[in-house]
This record gives sequence, structure tokens and C-alpha cells, in this order.
Amino acid sequence: MSEQPDPLSRFSEPTRTWFRAAFAEPTPAQAGAWASIASGNHTLVVAPTGSGKTLSAFLASIDQLLTTPTPEDKTKRTRVLYISPLKALAVDVERNLRAPLAGIRQTAERLSPGATGLPDVRVGIRSGDTPASERRTLTTRPPDVLITTPESLFLMLTSRARESLQGVETVIVDEVHAVAGTKRGAHLAVTLERLDALLAAPAQRIGLSATVRPTDEVARFLGGHAAVEIVA
Repeated sequence: MSEQPDPLSRFSEPTRTWFRAAFAEPTPAQAGAWASIASGNHTLVVAPTGSGKTLSAFLASIDQLLTTPTPEDKTKRTRVLYISPLKALAVDVERNLRAPLAGIRQTAERLSPGATGLPDVRVGIRSGDTPASERRTLTTRPPDVLITTPESLFLMLTSRARESLQGVETVIVDEVHAVAGTKRGAHLAVTLERLDALLAAPAQRIGLSATVRPTDEVARFLGGHAAVEIVA
């Protein structure tokens, strides 16, 4: 039997080293998701809670943000958009991103003492609870990763704030099964098409879902007119 390639081989050395120190090994969901994402496919990750779904979606983006120059044009700064149907989930994700961002940065400094530091990756949250002053800051000084809700994204795209989303490359939709097939989901589908119309090229979509059936319908919702690879 041929040996399976290392799922972590596509990441930078600091990211690989940090992951191996923090976890025993990638879960099957993570390995499958990373392969699909690296191929440029829209990807639906269907896996139970505790299978590392958040990192299955985010690690490729984090690695990219930490190893490529930050765009000087602030309208291109936000490259990753995370959409959560629940405001509380958005806060949890922001907290969960701190560990890999700080860990990979510290690992890079340990591996290459004295080297130029990694880019400063900023994470911002915009929801219905975000004060007006913070919303303005998110537009004038956009974060690298923006965590938001379907409704807040719609409001951004129908205001001058949409200018800050012109550099989005990856859209992660969490709990996608919770909105697929609902009125709220139909509204989100239109919003995602509106976002793509703003971009030079359509963003790669990554959906995260609990174990649901039929997965094909959730994938169709996620991709719109485009094909989606299902990692289940």
C-alpha cells in the first residue's frame, strides 16, 4: 500500500510545528477538508461536534494570512469572512482563533530567532450588538478576518461599508444546516451572490455542518450555481 501524504505538508513550517505540538494528529474531517480547500473547491465539511471543524476551515486561511504580505490597500485587507447564524457562536470563534494565531506566531519566532515577524493578523466581529463606533472602525481599519452574521453582512453590502469587503477570498459559513432551506437561508444565498458581484473573483466557500441528511441539499445551498465537494 502506498503511504498517505501528510495532511499538514501543505502548510508552512511554523503552522505544522504548532499543530503537531497542540494535537495528536489531524482528524479525518480536517485532513479531507484541507485537501479539498487546497484544490480550490467550494467545500462542505459534515462532522460531529468535537471533530475539529473550526480548524478544518480556518487553518488554511490562518496559514495564508500569516505567510503572505498584508495588502496595503485597506479595502483589500479583509480576506476571510466567517458567517455565523448565532451571535454567541461568533464570539466563541473569535476566542478560539486566538490560540492558533498566537501559537503559530510564537512557534515562528522560536524556529527563526531574529527573523522579521509574521504579519499582525487582526480579527473583528460585527453583529447587531456591535456599537456604531466599532462598526465605523471595522470599515476604516478593516480586520484580516471578519466574523459576522447573515443580517450584518447584508447591511454591510447595502452600505458604504461594502468597500471594506473587496478583498475577501474565503467565506466560511458555520452551522450551514441551520439556515439551508429556510427563509433566512434564502436571504443569505442572495447576500453571498451580492458579495461575489463585488469581488474580482468569486470567494471560495467553506460550509461547516453537523451531521445532517441529505448533505447534497446543504451543499447545493452552499455553492449556489457552483459545485461543492462534500467532506463527511
